Parts: sequence; structure tokens; C-alpha cells
Amino acid sequence: MSAGTRLASLPMYCEAEIRPATERWWAGLARHLREQGVQGVPDALTWPDDYHGHWRSPGLLFSQTCGYPFVNVLGPAVKLVATPSYDAPGCAAAAYAAHVIVREDAGARSVADLRGSRLAANGTGSYSGYHVWRHMLPAGEDPPSFFGVIAASGSHRASIRLVAAGEADACAVDCVTHALIADRAADELRGTRILTTSPTAPGMPYVTGAATSDEDIARMREGLRAALADPSLAPDRHVLHLTGISVRTDEDYVNAFRD
Repeated sequence: MSAGTRLASLPMYCEAEIRPATERWWAGLARHLREQGVQGVPDALTWPDDYHGHWRSPGLLFSQTCGYPFVNVLGPAVKLVATPSYDAPGCAAAAYAAHVIVREDAGARSVADLRGSRLAANGTGSYSGYHVWRHMLPAGEDPPSFFGVIAASGSHRASIRLVAAGEADACAVDCVTHALIADRAADELRGTRILTTSPTAPGMPYVTGAATSDEDIARMREGLRAALADPSLAPDRHVLHLTGISVRTDEDYVNAFRD
């Protein structure tokens, strides 16, 4: 990173099969951000191993995070830029949902039928893989009280694999991730089905570091709008299921995700 260049990442939807499209999308978005006067825009994305350390970096210009850590962990370390919209099944404008995945031959017909079963979860810091269950389980229950076993898989994709292999009975998976896998690695979904879909919540927000000025945030929003209207980027937006942005408020996220 050269002097004056800041960090950018798009780590939430990072399946290997779509990484080239993500990098091309960033190259186009970076061009539009510069045209709007944003300084320090990097040519290439960072692919962090330590998400939380990356998001807290004082040099962060642009990234995407999950709504749960945005509200409950990162707090003033980041600022909201915009919320992207996707056309994946389960999304509604700038809101998204989680699909509950079970084996195709599972006897379960509702979430209630999963009591005492084995849950695969990507991590307890994830909304769509873990905290979303509070909107689907009986009142007063949470995953540890409802499920018999909870296995930490490390990713949505790994959770699906555990269910498909019969090593877990259910998982909750971000609907955009599910669509990307269906597009590019459909064999991994073989033998599974969607049991139900959760209520929607504000989508995974684009964020910037706390030091970013309000003027630069406004410039980034204009750069995003220009990139979303750029016909040369349409093929990559199609791969990513990316359709637009909305400017939501911090309060929208607090109301949806606050512990």
C-alpha cells in the first residue's frame, strides 16, 4: 500500500468462483470513486484473514460487514456508507434473509421439527448463520436451548456441506451466499432443500473507517451509483446479483441487530 492509499475489501461474499468478478467490479467502482474526488482509492482489494482487525484499521476506506458486528462489535470504529441490494431469492430491495437448509430426505416440515437436532453454524458472530434463529425459534429460546448440538463450521458453505454429508441436520445460510453457490457450485447443494426462509433484515452494509469525512462518504455514494449504472460493469454485477444501493440509517441497523 503506497503512501496515501487506503484499504478496501469486499469480504462477505468471497467464494472463489466469484472472486474474479468481485475484483473486476472493484476496479470499475474504484475508477468511479476517483472520478467523484475520493482520495486514496486502492487499485486492488485486500482479502483479510482477520476481519475485525481489518474493519478497525484507521486506513479503511471501503468494506462490507455483517449487520450484527456492525451494531454490536464495531460501533464507532466504522461509519455506514450504503446498503447494497441483490436480486437473490430471499432478498427484498436492501434487505436480505437466511434460508434454513436441511437434507432433502429430512422429515422436518417446520422449524419446530428441528428441536434437539444438530445445527451447523458458521459462527456466533454471524447474523444470518446464528443470530437469525432468534426470529424463528419459539419465544424465549435460542440455539443452545433449542438444538441438541451446535457445530461451528467456519463458513456458510461449510455448513451446507455438513448438512449434505449428514453430519448436521440443519443450518441457516445467507440467501445471497446460497444463490451464489447455486449459480457456481450447484453440486454442493445436491441432497439439500430449503425448509423455510427467515424474515428479512437490513442487508450487509458497506462501511468506511471512522476517520472518513461526511463529504467523502457522499462522494462514495455517488461513485457507487455511477458504477451501478455503468454498462461495462453489468456482467460482473450480474454474477454478484448486485442491483443497487440504498442509504439506510444507523437506527435501522440498531433496531434490527442490537443484542
